[in-house]
Amino acid sequence: MTSSFEALLPSTERALSHRVAVAQAEGRSPSFVGAVARGGGMVWSGSRSCVDGHAPDADTQYRIGSLTKIFTAVLVMRLRDEGLVDLNDPLDKHLVHTDLVDGVGTVTIAQLLGHSAGLGAETPAPWWERTPGTVRPELADVLGDEPLLHPVGRRHHYSNPGYTLLGALIEAVRGVSWEEALRTEILRPLGLTRTSTQPVAPHAGGWAVHPWADVMLPEPAEDLGVMAPAGQLWSTAEDLCRFAVFLAHGDDRVLSAASVAEMRAPAAPPGAEEWEGGYGLGVQLLRKDGRTLIGHTGSLPGFVACLWASVDDDVAAVALANATSGPLTAVVAADLVRIVAEAEPRFPEPWRPLPEAEVDRELLELTGPWYWGTYAYTLRLAPERNVVLEPLRGVGRRATFRSLPDGGWIGLDGYYAGETLRAVRRADGSVSHLDLASFVFTREPYEQGDAVPGGVDEAGWRGL
Repeated sequence: MTSSFEALLPSTERALSHRVAVAQAEGRSPSFVGAVARGGGMVWSGSRSCVDGHAPDADTQYRIGSLTKIFTAVLVMRLRDEGLVDLNDPLDKHLVHTDLVDGVGTVTIAQLLGHSAGLGAETPAPWWERTPGTVRPELADVLGDEPLLHPVGRRHHYSNPGYTLLGALIEAVRGVSWEEALRTEILRPLGLTRTSTQPVAPHAGGWAVHPWADVMLPEPAEDLGVMAPAGQLWSTAEDLCRFAVFLAHGDDRVLSAASVAEMRAPAAPPGAEEWEGGYGLGVQLLRKDGRTLIGHTGSLPGFVACLWASVDDDVAAVALANATSGPLTAVVAADLVRIVAEAEPRFPEPWRPLPEAEVDRELLELTGPWYWGTYAYTLRLAPERNVVLEPLRGVGRRATFRSLPDGGWIGLDGYYAGETLRAVRRADGSVSHLDLASFVFTREPYEQGDAVPGGVDEAGWRGL
């Protein structure tokens, strides 16, 4: 299946179809769906099934488990962008009944989003994924008597109850149910008509496949109740491709490009076993095949799911299967991204001169080499009167800086994120040096008379 977007090459489509076929066979899944988005929409989907003539398609619903958490995080970020909450707010500023659970009210919204609040991974028994939400109707039932297992803010520890708290936060601030907020604020604006809290035909049934025999059992599909914000949703490959495009580029009807970029940035240090990955604000991060992938994995009894997107490659992929274990959807989705990115690499944007209004003599005067001590850097202009400072050779601190109204710049990334860069001028108006977070960058390395803290030896440079 293809869309109106630029079609993939037949050889690429065959490689994708082969990867899905191998995943279904080796993962022993009753069915498996894969899909790829590029250039703003879905450009390919394929599937395999154990029943001839009954293969699902990109419009078939599967349960997506913890992929739900990204949707919940988007709703929280919308509250932040509207000024209704601050990510550094303690939870009990907005959700007063968390005071009933020792210590939980002091954790911040940001810590909950990034799984660094110290909460446990799961609820008290019985196993919440296989029991109805009516078993634990209140937040206290989800958190248990000792909800904090780790020092708050000190480590990443994945927590399903943490996203239950975020769902309750959304309801408290919005005054509507999490489901209603989801439907009106994300699903409708993005056109995700096949994403829902309950299955809507056509949908796959969830199965458990025996690990040592080719036999199956049906899995229950429970309504998770207050745990819904952590893993309730059902969706399709086509809807998730559309959602992946949003995660890469933003959509002002839901969340700006700057806010989704903030969600994609690391928010908590990875655990000892997670050095190739990390977690942002509701978004999983993975380094694989030399590229950064953003998205999330998901599982509930009978289903596994994954969405990965490479923003740099403008490629996203979805993998969905209806088996409790076996299909490696996280690996497959990453492979689908790799296949497209390597077979059909993205064309760079054509080089164009800056708009005339963004260039002036003072800016041009600042371009070229600068020296931090003896480290050689270069400053170049970027669109919208921004600048980029980067090492001329070897390893160094590279950063992009956004123009400020008063003529300086503020760092957007890397070591200098949030730091201020300014051009310091002499009395006659000529540029003396650049000041970056108190570091001095001069036109020559330790030139006599330059504004180098500590001064320069009067004898100047010399041999041995």
